[in-house]
Amino acid sequence: MTLMKKTAAELQALLHNREVSVKEVTEDSFKQIAALDGQVKAFLALTEEEALAKAEMLDNSSLEARGPLFGLPIGIKDNIITKGTTTTCASKMLENFVPVYDATVVEKVNEAGMISVGKLNMDEFAMGSTTERSAFQTTHNPWNLDCVPGGSSGGSAAAVAAGEVPFSLGTDTGGSVRQPAALCGVVGMKPTYGRVSRNGLVAFASSLDQIGPITRTVEDNALLLNAISGVDYRDSSSSPQQVPNFKDALTGDIKGLRIAVPKEYLGEGIEEDVKDKVRASLKVLESLGATVGEVTLPHSKYASPTYYAIATAEASSNLARFDGIRYGYRSEDAKNLEEIYLRSRAEGFGTEVKKRILYGTYALSADHHEDLYVKAMRVRTLISQDFASVFENYDVIVGPTSATTAYEIGGAVKDQVTLYANDVLTVSVNLAGVPAISIPCGFSNGLPVGLQIIGKHFDEALIYKVAHAFEQATDFHKRTPTLGEGNE
Repeated sequence: MTLMKKTAAELQALLHNREVSVKEVTEDSFKQIAALDGQVKAFLALTEEEALAKAEMLDNSSLEARGPLFGLPIGIKDNIITKGTTTTCASKMLENFVPVYDATVVEKVNEAGMISVGKLNMDEFAMGSTTERSAFQTTHNPWNLDCVPGGSSGGSAAAVAAGEVPFSLGTDTGGSVRQPAALCGVVGMKPTYGRVSRNGLVAFASSLDQIGPITRTVEDNALLLNAISGVDYRDSSSSPQQVPNFKDALTGDIKGLRIAVPKEYLGEGIEEDVKDKVRASLKVLESLGATVGEVTLPHSKYASPTYYAIATAEASSNLARFDGIRYGYRSEDAKNLEEIYLRSRAEGFGTEVKKRILYGTYALSADHHEDLYVKAMRVRTLISQDFASVFENYDVIVGPTSATTAYEIGGAVKDQVTLYANDVLTVSVNLAGVPAISIPCGFSNGLPVGLQIIGKHFDEALIYKVAHAFEQATDFHKRTPTLGEGNE
């Protein structure tokens, strides 16, 4: 059996007892990647030589210096800057970009003694929800290779689900950690905005982006979030809020917990089987001593247009730097300065990215700034107030992560009601800046269903407590895919 499907605690026990070495653990990850990634296509770049050299070095360190993540492999989403290793954002625009520094989160995982094994596929510049919009390859869902893994962090979720790595980092702008985690049957956390530094993250929408951990278990997820959290003077939006030991919250005791279930989260557009799995999950939480009440988030119906107005406007501004002049792709056919700008951006960006830049530029234009961007910011405040109102009487909000299970590659959801429902479930969390996690809560036709738990600002500890209690009362996290065959 591969070491990659063991938990951090199990791997640390093996390392501490010298039953395996860090190098053997690292080699096992590359062995899994070699065996499986031809089917899954989660990785865009591997760093085998550097990883094995670091593993040998770590094997010579003292046992006392080893923390809970010491010597464990991790994959990094390819929009997170990595020194000396390409960071492409899955775009032709940055195909050959090799950064000269590490993102803060990469520095932190290195300080924890983790070993980066490579960069993971994504939708180009994080704009998408299937990982089909990568300029280089389409990632496949390990539970059914004909299906999408979700996105934009599809490579990050698929690599963990397939057992190629036990840990990965993704980014979440409107659900891009939680939705692929749900579709791939793993655990994905979107932290409170500001909990994790964005320094070294290639920006999509700066007021919405957050880096988050993807793992197989809740405990492993809590360990990784602890490692990457904290204030960073290089990111003015990072918070000085104290970072608790999230593992201490994993007590299993949720007696008296008050759970809110928004009626919008189980309404039209949500697959019936998904609703059934969520209702069954709520009964599990009730059996553990929680109480459940129905609430409403009245402005969630405006979440989708609000999100797209803000996200595309910020994307238009952030991606203006890719002009064919300073770095990145430059058209070979350009004959003058104006053509360098026009041709480089036209040829370097994919269709979805260009669409969002165009819409965002329109939203920021003098004629429409007030009607679109400013109005969206006002509605964003109302959405945040809806969450605050619910949290006056409840501890967490629970519902499905995705309106559907994974669908076939090339078979994008065309039902507008379902597309709308998916946005309602995830983008509101980013607009409000609150934390949320997705954990496995069942299967529908062999494909995973995700349960989303949303908490108050900087209350990731309580989210982990609820998620861990549910995980320990069920066995969904123990099931692993047989590639291409599914698992009932």
